[in-house]
Parts: sequence; C-alpha cells; structure tokens
Amino acid sequence: MDIFVHILLNNILPLSIIIGLGIVLHKIFNLDIKTLSKMNFYLFSPAIMFELLYGTAISLQLFGTVMLFFVLFMLAQYLLLEIVIRLRKYEGGKRAAMRNSVLFYNSANYGIPINQLAFAGNAYTLSIQIIIMMMQSLIPNTYGIYSVNAHKANWRDTLRVILSMPVIYVIPIALMMRGLHVPMPEFLSLSIGYLSHAFIGTALFTLGVQLGSMKGGISRKLAMDVGIASALRLLAGPLLAWGVVLMLDLDKMLAAALIVSSAVPTSLSSVLLAVEFDNEQDFSSQTVLVTTALSIVTVTAVIYLLRI
Repeated sequence: MDIFVHILLNNILPLSIIIGLGIVLHKIFNLDIKTLSKMNFYLFSPAIMFELLYGTAISLQLFGTVMLFFVLFMLAQYLLLEIVIRLRKYEGGKRAAMRNSVLFYNSANYGIPINQLAFAGNAYTLSIQIIIMMMQSLIPNTYGIYSVNAHKANWRDTLRVILSMPVIYVIPIALMMRGLHVPMPEFLSLSIGYLSHAFIGTALFTLGVQLGSMKGGISRKLAMDVGIASALRLLAGPLLAWGVVLMLDLDKMLAAALIVSSAVPTSLSSVLLAVEFDNEQDFSSQTVLVTTALSIVTVTAVIYLLRI
C-alpha cells in the first residue's frame, strides 16, 4: 500500500496536474502544438540526454550487458507486436502508432523516479536506468521517425528528417566527452541544465494540449486498440523482460532493475512523433494517458513481486 500511495502522489499526480494545465490552457488560448513538439525534439530532449550521459559514470561491462538485454527485449516485443498487428490487420499509420506505443516507454520522467523509489537511490541501478533511457531516446528519433513516415514518404526524405534530429549527435558527443574527461564550461553547463529541466514539464504539457484538442469521445474501435496497446506495454513488457533476464542469467539486482525499467507506461515520445508527423494523434495520446493511469497498479505489482 505504501508503494501504491507513493507512486500515486509522487508520479501520477504531478504528471496529471501538468497534463491538466495543458488541456485547460489549450481550451482557452488554442495553443500551437507543432511549436511545442519542435521544442521537445530540438531543445529539451537533447539537453536532458546530454546532461545525464555526461554526468553519470557507467562501466563498459555494465553498458554491454544492459545493451544486450535491451536488444533482446526489444526484439521480443517487436515479434509479439507483429503477431498482434497481423491478427488485428492494422495498416499504414496505425501499424506505426501501435509499435511506437508499445516499443517506446517512459524511461525518463517516470522510469528514473520509479528506479530511485524501488532501489532506494542506488547509484548502480540508476546507471542501468540511464542506459535504458539513452536507448529509449535514440530509437524514437531514428526508427520511430522512419516508422511513422514509411507509409507516406520516400526513404530519402525520411533519412533527411532523421539526420536532422539532435539526439543522434548528442549521445556520442556526451559519451566521448565523458570518456575523455573533457571539462564542461560553466556557462554551457548552466544553459544545458536550464533546457534539461524544461523537458519533463514541456513534454507533459504538450500531451495535455493534444488531449485538449481532441473532439468527441473515443470510438469503440479506438478503445479496443488502446486497451491492446496498454496490455502489451504494462503486462507483456515486464513478462518478456523477466524471460530475457532469466535467459541471460543476470544477477538479482541487475535483473530487477531491468524488469522494473520495462514495466513503465508508454513514452511521451509516441505522442510527440504522432503530433510532429500527423500520425494517429488521438490513439497515441489516449494510450499514454491510459497506460500512465493503469501503471499505478501494474508497476506497484511488479515491484512487489520482485521483492526488492
């Protein structure tokens, strides 16, 4: 019960307040969601990624192990998704939106606090979460962009968009500077810090604006699709992660951190991609909202079952 209340008060409620502000202010001022989306992609997301990677010590052994887990876990999710997509006969943009809503999970503003809660601020498990966050930032800015554009644009145009994303350059630069112990000028560190701190609030506010722009209720068909995506993300996700850590025979602490990292709700990246590229915006927004709400129960259950 303590974990349930903690997640509700420290994760769900703060997120909900910012989302609610986005809904209300959009109703009043009719805000430009495209501008908000571009700010997230080109400013705030790269800043928080650089700050975390540059400021965190990660051993090569841990990096390799977590990367191996991540690749196997993503492949397992993708295979399961393809079965569902074929059974449901999704086409075009809906296929991309379903993949993004399941494959991209909230490893930053939800995953990091949950990691700190579950493992009492352990620096080792935090470094694991940061590696996952790095990959969950890189993939939406590469595969995610390809996925939402593949059915409506040629590969050259899609590649041009991917190469314009700052995150794909920020990650190697931050790792190189960290590895070579390149000092950061204080004025630059402050600027990056200001931008980094704006990421979570702006991304959540953007989600609220998108929800506020929706007209009417959810159709029965959309509700079914949102339910399927939510089950794949919140239930199948940690189960597949559990299977992968068993296969790799990882130590208890590492395995638990990876399973918890896989149990979080759908990433805001799926909404930002949907908004930026006009692809199933209502479905993506509803999936983020539903998985975030349901995660109060599912994430608590995962932490409890792991006996951390």
